[in-house]
Amino acid sequence: MQLIVLLGFISLFADITYEGARSILGPYLFVLGASSVFVGFIAGFGEFLGYFLRIFFGYLADKLKNYWLFIFIGYFLNLLSVPLLAFANNYIFAGILILTERIGKAIRTPSRDTIISYMGAKYGQGYAFGLHELIDQFGAFAGPTLIFIILFFSKINYKVAFLSLLIPAIISILILIYVYQKFKYITIENKKEAKFKSIWEEKKFWIYTIAISFVSFGFIDFALISYHYKKFNILSPEIIAILYSVAMIVDAISSFILGKLFDKHGIRVIIFSIALTSFSSILLFIGKSKIFIILGIFLWGISIGSQESIMRAYISNIIKMEERATAFGIFNSIYGFSWFLGSFLLGYVYKISIILFVLISFVFQILGLLVLTKFIK
Repeated sequence: MQLIVLLGFISLFADITYEGARSILGPYLFVLGASSVFVGFIAGFGEFLGYFLRIFFGYLADKLKNYWLFIFIGYFLNLLSVPLLAFANNYIFAGILILTERIGKAIRTPSRDTIISYMGAKYGQGYAFGLHELIDQFGAFAGPTLIFIILFFSKINYKVAFLSLLIPAIISILILIYVYQKFKYITIENKKEAKFKSIWEEKKFWIYTIAISFVSFGFIDFALISYHYKKFNILSPEIIAILYSVAMIVDAISSFILGKLFDKHGIRVIIFSIALTSFSSILLFIGKSKIFIILGIFLWGISIGSQESIMRAYISNIIKMEERATAFGIFNSIYGFSWFLGSFLLGYVYKISIILFVLISFVFQILGLLVLTKFIK
């Protein structure tokens, strides 16, 4: 339990760093001269790299059995690229740094999730991933809140905001060093291992992955949401940052609640969360009322909470321990590739018609929902 909590605190300070940055990437890229197509592309391609490369690093981690090595390398790249955004003088350089940050996440996530899944064998997979996400997302709340304060007092100085994120990045790395020294030899025996299958034998894994890829295709990245609010002057940059903070605190609370429910009711909880949150794009882009925006961001936050906790927990419940990092890698790679294609397409469609943009987002999430209903007996 200590290990889950400490991994959560590493993620907490990491999230202060990169989620703080992500809360203003849309307006920052706009200021640097980027188009909506570039924002959609870089957000989608970043998520694609951040997820797709996990298939390689997950497989490599399982083969080498050195999960901590990948965790260290990943966090260093993930965290230290963010403060360098302060020195980006054009949107191309900023885009490269955004991609580097996502690559770092791709390197470390399968190994970290594998270690969490070992703890889940004892405490429940939904609980383990939900607890980690709960702690993690308080950082995702604090990061944008910190950025809001800095932007307010610096009169919208983006460079000062990005540079300040070096502090939580260093704290996260120091905690990681401590955790490694304390827990580097820890293992948990999974007494239910006999019921788990290889990823190559488990059909549920592949059907499930396809279903969630439909959901990710229709999911709208916050960079495009914030770009929209900046372009039409619906909200100020400071309010956009605080709105992201609200989404992250909703993510934190909902992930823990959904995790507990998942351990009791299984995949029905995933289906319910998708059905509920598929309406977020309609509220965020069609209605300009502040009430619609707040309700939309609540649903968007619940969607992130589901994706970051119970959607991973399900894989831990069907794949054997020796192949779990590989399974996480494959799942996240297909998920990320679908997110990339969806974001790029949606970024293009956004220029043509916002109504069509919202319709595509909604339809693909419903398609994923329909595929998942096959799991209900």
